Amino acid sequence: MDELEIDNRVKLARVEKGLTQEELADLVGVTRQTIGLIEAGKYNPTIKLCLMLARATGKDLDGLFWIRGER
Repeated sequence: MDELEIDNRVKLARVEKGLTQEELADLVGVTRQTIGLIEAGKYNPTIKLCLMLARATGKDLDGLFWIRGER
């Protein structure tokens, strides 16, 4: 099976919420660098982290992450 490529709107959700990368990282318990990598599409977070990001940004999971080509 081919590896799935995941797209996200974490940066948009973070900016809409008025958070810096550092603030969002603190809310979900990761480093600022991890948030930067997620936003750049260079790191696929665990489902737990995805759910925490959704909660912290006030978005639903489908609004933040999806499989490339399915939107």
